[in-house]
Amino acid sequence: MSTRFLGWPPAVLATLITVALVVSELTDAGQRRWWAARPLTTDTVAGLLVLLITVLVVNQLLIRRQNKQRGHAVAAQAAIMAAQAGRSAQAVSALLDGSGDRDAASDGFRTYMLMLLTGAPVLINDPIARHFLEQAQYLGGQMARILAAIAKSPKGAAVPGDGLQDAVRQLQSAAAPLLQLLTPGMRDAINGIGQTAEE
Repeated sequence: MSTRFLGWPPAVLATLITVALVVSELTDAGQRRWWAARPLTTDTVAGLLVLLITVLVVNQLLIRRQNKQRGHAVAAQAAIMAAQAGRSAQAVSALLDGSGDRDAASDGFRTYMLMLLTGAPVLINDPIARHFLEQAQYLGGQMARILAAIAKSPKGAAVPGDGLQDAVRQLQSAAAPLLQLLTPGMRDAINGIGQTAEE
């Protein structure tokens, strides 16, 4: 059962108990007399049931709101990481075809890995975000492998870059369900921040 539904059964049970007591009082004259003869008990039970229903329902609504807000924060973190991943992978890919700058690629890779480390605690709790995190780590591993091979290879030697574009596609695929939570304006703003930082 999903964790978001775990709190609803007690709220429903308290509501059903209240409805059952009201119906039984309306249909059973003996029970109606019993409750009428004990006003303190009647008021206490009624007050507790109303309080219980209110607390349980309000708690569930607050949890739902917090989950929605947390989902937006996770999606924003994923969008920022995906944008940096694209820039870093592009810099590493440019190194492979000989048109890139090694220092820029290394800086982009370091920035990406720092974002990955700081963003991991936010992404680890949700299964969809965790899958994105795993793909982000895989892409980081691919870039690290390529940068290490470039550093070790003699000048002008070819370095295999197979797997980099596939890792980028897998990351984009894993990011898609998270990015759907963001409005197009938020996505554009995040991409704009990345482009400004790049300039």
